[in-house]
Amino acid sequence: MPSDRSNEADYVRPVRRLVIGVLVLLLLGLFLLWRIDSPRIERFRTAVVDAVVPNMDWAMAPVTRVARMIEDFRSYARIYEQNQELRRELQQMRAWREAALQLEQRNAQLLDMAQVRLDPQLTHVTGVVMADAGSPYRQSVLLNVGQRDGIVDGWAVMDGLGLAGRIAGVGDRSSRVILLTDSNSRVPVLIQPSGQRALISGDNTPLPALDFVENPEALRPGDRVVSASDGGVFPPGLLVGEVVMATDGRLRVRLAADYGRLDFLRVLRSRPAERIEETGTLLRPVDALGTPLDPATGAPMPRSTPGTAEDPLAPIPAVPTPGLAPGTDPDAAPANE
Repeated sequence: MPSDRSNEADYVRPVRRLVIGVLVLLLLGLFLLWRIDSPRIERFRTAVVDAVVPNMDWAMAPVTRVARMIEDFRSYARIYEQNQELRRELQQMRAWREAALQLEQRNAQLLDMAQVRLDPQLTHVTGVVMADAGSPYRQSVLLNVGQRDGIVDGWAVMDGLGLAGRIAGVGDRSSRVILLTDSNSRVPVLIQPSGQRALISGDNTPLPALDFVENPEALRPGDRVVSASDGGVFPPGLLVGEVVMATDGRLRVRLAADYGRLDFLRVLRSRPAERIEETGTLLRPVDALGTPLDPATGAPMPRSTPGTAEDPLAPIPAVPTPGLAPGTDPDAAPANE
């Protein structure tokens, strides 16, 4: 038995060396074949590739299938993560919806208790934002609503959440909106909760500046900024954004309107507030005889029963005391006493 094993080992060892040598020579020849730069060798390489590669699809099929399975598994994992995230967001949205409904009911109850009368003229017209060439020195968009839709120059424009700009040019079927970021835009605002008034000045940047602030030290980042009725430009109380501190130390406003997605804009129909120019009638003028005069015409007003609901401000005449002469002071003691 030992002699047989030694004979087998002596036979396998030379064969192994021969196979290794042949493989080394083949690899060396293959290396030289792909490294020699010659037109004849290049044609030979092309012929070998054309003959071998098309017939190797069966060998690459398992590898391709495994790669597809790995990619499908990764896509399924991403879809599962997105599904879980959407479930969490949906749960949060349900909670926010319930809170919004409760706040809406509470607001309706408070408005009913306070007998608040909302402005019925503050309706809106929604338009689609069309393409606008614009320029680096102008921040504006075009809407597909105009004079035929009742649009008036100067009306406020919102994107559904915050103030976006104002109408600055009306055509028959279109209108131009100057955004709050435009360098020609100046909007009076009210900063809450400090109650300070300021002016938003556009400078063609995403964060317009706050100018003419009375007390800048009283402002804090995150303060709410709403529109003011100064000058009658915008209706009061429209959300504009929040106060931020820029890198240069200047107070600016982060706008609530999403300027990156201005697909639809809402134009608010607003009418100028009624002005009261005449004086009141609480202290009415009277003539020499004490007759009240009409403040508008100066004519004597018709007399009514003094001290009643018809004329509660008219003087009530003194009632004479029995036993006393007219014009005598009733508090004065009699002379004979």
